[in-house]
Amino acid sequence: MATKKQAKDIVAEKAKSVNMPYITERWPGGMLTNFVTIRKAVKKMGAIDRMKKDGTFETLSKKERLQVDRLRAKLEKNLGSITEMTRLPGAIFIVDTTREHIAVKEAQKLKIPIFAMVDTNSDPRDVDFVIPSNDDASKSIDKILSLITGAVAEGLGERKKEKEATSESDAQDMEAAAKQEETEAVIAETAAEEPKEAPAAEASAEESNENEA
Repeated sequence: MATKKQAKDIVAEKAKSVNMPYITERWPGGMLTNFVTIRKAVKKMGAIDRMKKDGTFETLSKKERLQVDRLRAKLEKNLGSITEMTRLPGAIFIVDTTREHIAVKEAQKLKIPIFAMVDTNSDPRDVDFVIPSNDDASKSIDKILSLITGAVAEGLGERKKEKEATSESDAQDMEAAAKQEETEAVIAETAAEEPKEAPAAEASAEESNENEA
């Protein structure tokens, strides 16, 4: 999250490199605290795109098409970078907490951890994870964000490996269970087909009856 001129492009570039949502335009009020409404606005963008694909858009009047296009452009500018954010974030990174005080307040209200570059003019008590730094220098912003996105990329890689390992383990367990079930079925079938022997007592009684006859 950063709206100051010297940070906007850097934040956008770094966030895109790890497929993370970001805000570089004006912070939409209620972005976090009223997330359901924000999601509705994002879905509206999708609805407009579908209208253009299925031909519905062309059935509108020229004036209506112009209005829809303007709405789509406005939504894209403010919310286009968070279209893939379907739930509240697990944490938020902010450049200049004094400037982005609304974002800070919303995150605090929802107890969302805040990571931030904190300059001498900002209050570090508002931040959970403070990074003392010059939030006005583009070089400083680039350096910090490179480290942050590097850590994010590493974390995403580890999560992917864990999921793959879990999936492989589950597949092995399912295969073992299937083999066990197959073995038990074969044993049961074999036992059912095996001829049963008459009890010894019954056999002796039959022999005795034959001798007496």
